[in-house]
Amino acid sequence: MMRTLYSQKGSEFRIEVLAEPKVQEFINAHAGALDSTFKQVEMSDAMRKRLQRSDYIFSGMKTFHELNEAFPSLLDSNGNRKTFEAFLNDVRKIDNTYNSNYLRAEYNFVQSSAEMAAKWERFSEDGDRYNLQYRTAGDGKVRPEHAALNGVTLPPSDPFWEEYYPPNGWNCRCTVVQVRRSKYPATPHDEAMALGEEALQRDTKGIFHFNPGKEDKTVPDYNPYTIRRCRDCDIAKGKIKLAKFIPENELCAACKYLRTCLEHKYSDGFRNYKKEVTNSVTAIDGKECANLQTGQFYQTKKSFKRGIAHAYTVEEVDMFETFKDYASRMTFVRHSPLGEVKNMTDPKDIANIQKKIHRGVTGYNVYEVTIGDELWELKTEVFKNKSETLYVAIRKG
Repeated sequence: MMRTLYSQKGSEFRIEVLAEPKVQEFINAHAGALDSTFKQVEMSDAMRKRLQRSDYIFSGMKTFHELNEAFPSLLDSNGNRKTFEAFLNDVRKIDNTYNSNYLRAEYNFVQSSAEMAAKWERFSEDGDRYNLQYRTAGDGKVRPEHAALNGVTLPPSDPFWEEYYPPNGWNCRCTVVQVRRSKYPATPHDEAMALGEEALQRDTKGIFHFNPGKEDKTVPDYNPYTIRRCRDCDIAKGKIKLAKFIPENELCAACKYLRTCLEHKYSDGFRNYKKEVTNSVTAIDGKECANLQTGQFYQTKKSFKRGIAHAYTVEEVDMFETFKDYASRMTFVRHSPLGEVKNMTDPKDIANIQKKIHRGVTGYNVYEVTIGDELWELKTEVFKNKSETLYVAIRKG
């Protein structure tokens, strides 16, 4: 993974590196380690899939932090690029911190969360027929504040279980069991909430105030790799489409990007995804998309595949699939005759231009279109008959 990061060009960290094959391999390996904690736990296939999703997103966000933290180490104190061996040696401590020290606690937490989520799924089948009772491990290692919750009894519908259902911290071993209502009367709600607040008083950020069974997640949306507002973010709850989500910062953009990766199931890397989409093109050849100032605009099968080949992100690939929805809103920016780009020395570039001339290309038109709140720049090839085909789409901001 670090070799992939080392190969990145430019002076700024780009979240697109998350889609590179070796990075995806790392994310999936990390998520797979977490998934293994509940491999033998009985639960529905739907619940298992949702928990595995949670592990992937958590692993991806953690990986984003690792890469972001390692990126500055590419350069030495004089601003020169280090050798790969020197770079790798400097980032070893990041691997040790994230994938040894942190991973052990995360592994235990996910294991507990998954077991409690499976229990909640079974509890939900009975509704409020039984009460639920909080129980600790009952040994000398139990935290005093958690011990105070031992024996708290309430029906599953009580809001208490939304906030204080185990696990209630790293390496928490508490559990919940069903009990007969006739034998174990309910604890007064206010009393239970007060005990819960006391038990989680050290959780000043409120990270552990969640129920894995109700939220279908092994790790809460707000965790050490996210920010507080993630708890109220609609994208984490699946309530809005990705295309309409506006990243507020690099962390939000990374979250969105990872969810797009997961949505398209291209864990083997972005290149494989582009290849899969390109090979599925069948019925768009010759479809007219829009009337532009300079003539008819067409999206042919060849131009579609060429556009995908130039795409940098999943969103840009999707852009080609739904381009006709945006074509009528494009604003013309400039025209570049092919003659202006002929002054080249690279034999490959010269050969490419010659092929374009042979195909009848006379130049390029550049357009802009706003999709959601993001500005995209679209480049088209213009032919002798003034028809155009989509060449490449680039998100500008």
